[in-house]
Amino acid sequence: MAHSYTPGLKVTSLATLRRERKLPLPGDVLVTEGQRVTAETIVARTQLPGNVQTVNAANLLGVLPEDVEECLTKPVGSKVENGETFAESRSFFGLFRSKVHAPVKGTIESVSKITGQVLLREEPIPVEVDAYVDGVIVEVQPKSGVTVETRGAFIQGIFGVGGETCGELHVAVAGPGEPLEDRAIDTSSRGKILVGGTYVTTSVLRKAIAQGVKAVVVGGFDDYDLRQLLGYDLGVAITGSEELGITLIVTEGFGSIPMAARTFDLLRSCEGRRVSVSGATQIRAGVQRPEIVAPLLEATTERDVKEDSTEGGLKAGDMVRVIRQPYFGKIGRVTALPPELMPLETEAKVRVLEVDFGNGSRTFLPRANVEMIES
Repeated sequence: MAHSYTPGLKVTSLATLRRERKLPLPGDVLVTEGQRVTAETIVARTQLPGNVQTVNAANLLGVLPEDVEECLTKPVGSKVENGETFAESRSFFGLFRSKVHAPVKGTIESVSKITGQVLLREEPIPVEVDAYVDGVIVEVQPKSGVTVETRGAFIQGIFGVGGETCGELHVAVAGPGEPLEDRAIDTSSRGKILVGGTYVTTSVLRKAIAQGVKAVVVGGFDDYDLRQLLGYDLGVAITGSEELGITLIVTEGFGSIPMAARTFDLLRSCEGRRVSVSGATQIRAGVQRPEIVAPLLEATTERDVKEDSTEGGLKAGDMVRVIRQPYFGKIGRVTALPPELMPLETEAKVRVLEVDFGNGSRTFLPRANVEMIES
């Protein structure tokens, strides 16, 4: 059987997923192996060193740099409150005093005898890592983090912005060909993950942010609207750290594109379920896709849902999405993978595949022009 290895998106009703949750610095792991957790469960915690504030104490006290340490009212390593006096000097037979007040709450870290400057370290910054998905802890890395395993529906998107979040999924349109409009968003949308169809505008997203919507999933989005939403041109190939107040996941591409029926139907089957989403996208080395994860309900058994599997390659019968013109965005089924090279209009010879778009006609396309919709 002809076989081709092609990049693709995962759209499946049941998959086993593992997500590593790691700390940026060594800290404390708060859960144990085998423990069941929810998406909001804090699994690890650490503290980042606070920012450093420099105080020119020698200048403020009117003393030589080498004399600053003798003027400290608290030794190096002591904690000080914001506005507290931590150094003092006297002049003219003790009649005049000069004082130095702490500009922040923190710790006296060091004193330079060369410059006369005192370094104050602000309070440590607490960092907590949550589980991100409902699941079970299958691995614990002491002082570093954990691995969470979950089983459920898994959908990858083309592009996303915004970080990780979790909420109840609600399909806000009647079908995959309808745009998400502002009338579908009200006070009942607070805390939810909304699913649209073809398109969403910046004004609708801003209303969603105002109403407390956690994430929006749609088929298409315009690059101009993206610029309006971010306030700048997205010039890097990594997203996910934007602080927008909402996460946006695009499943098909840029422009007004109906969401794939298979993707929409799978999302609709998850109506009312708690799902975890992440808009993080990386299109360079170490490709990362935005995702929606819907863990199985406790009452659901594995026999109720058939787990899909793939061999990791493209073969006849697989679904693909065209990622280049003139058929950009169309979804079809592979009917043949001819082994021989075929000439294009440019006279270049490449490997092709035959795709049926469902209208009775079949088209030959370069294999590099499609991506597989894994299931």
